[in-house]
Amino acid sequence: MTTDPKVSENLGKVLIPIAREAISKPLGKSVHGVVEDFPWLHEMGASFVTLTQRQQLRGCIGTLEAHRPLVLDVKANAYAAAFRDPRFLPLTAAELENTEIEVSLLSVMQPLQFAGEYDALAQLQPGIDGVVFEYGRYRGTFLPQVWEQLPDVNTFMAHLKHKAGLHASFWDEEVKLYRYTVSKWKEKDISKEVEVLAADEK
Repeated sequence: MTTDPKVSENLGKVLIPIAREAISKPLGKSVHGVVEDFPWLHEMGASFVTLTQRQQLRGCIGTLEAHRPLVLDVKANAYAAAFRDPRFLPLTAAELENTEIEVSLLSVMQPLQFAGEYDALAQLQPGIDGVVFEYGRYRGTFLPQVWEQLPDVNTFMAHLKHKAGLHASFWDEEVKLYRYTVSKWKEKDISKEVEVLAADEK
């Protein structure tokens, strides 16, 4: 996905309102400042949308590989994070005000080449790599943000295996690992930028 250089530093200001509208509209709430006519929004893109309340996860759904226009991907993932994440009850209108949104854009996944688990773990870059663990029908991923809670490589991988549906100590020569990076924007950070700009204009 390429982007207009004029807005490359402000993607979050475009994507966050789009995600916010996707979860607000079904609950009968309107959102201002939604713009969907940038060309880059209609290029293929992969995203994750994460919802939190008081810094606790409230929903997270995403796409690992680009297969539809970014604007549709963000909308679909925002809606799914709010209403279809099986770990949580559907979001309610009463929760909207206390729900923070984070949008992550994913790079293309890169397969890791390794000789055993020790070699694989040695190649991971804490704080940078998003990781996909795959073994047969078992698959799970952690965004790079998860390193903030699980900074140890061994612990990170153990939790990722568990998320994929396997035991923390599982390993097999058929295991496949992929990594990717993300660009991410938090709603509260975007709001602060807007507030500063408004203050400067007065």
